[in-house]
Amino acid sequence: MIYLECEKDFSSLISTGTVLVDFYAEWCGPCHLMAKELEELANEDTNLKIVKIDIDKFPNIANVNAIMAIPTLKVYKSGIEVTSHTGYITKENIKDLLR
Repeated sequence: MIYLECEKDFSSLISTGTVLVDFYAEWCGPCHLMAKELEELANEDTNLKIVKIDIDKFPNIANVNAIMAIPTLKVYKSGIEVTSHTGYITKENIKDLLR
């Protein structure tokens, strides 16, 4: 998993391949539950790029991506958003999002 450290890196991180972006916050209980699901998924599929973005550290990215609630997952393919989901979901449902 990649934790976004610099706002300008966002576009390059999502620009190639399939990327799962997790918009979260440290204070969010469901975000912590879903983090466990994402860790398991990352261990199963080492080719999957997962980018975690703390909305409190990067509110501009959250605003540009219309994040209204967390956790929110967005799937990007070659820099284009193809699907999203808001709220806690299981690892199996995350896999469905990626298909």
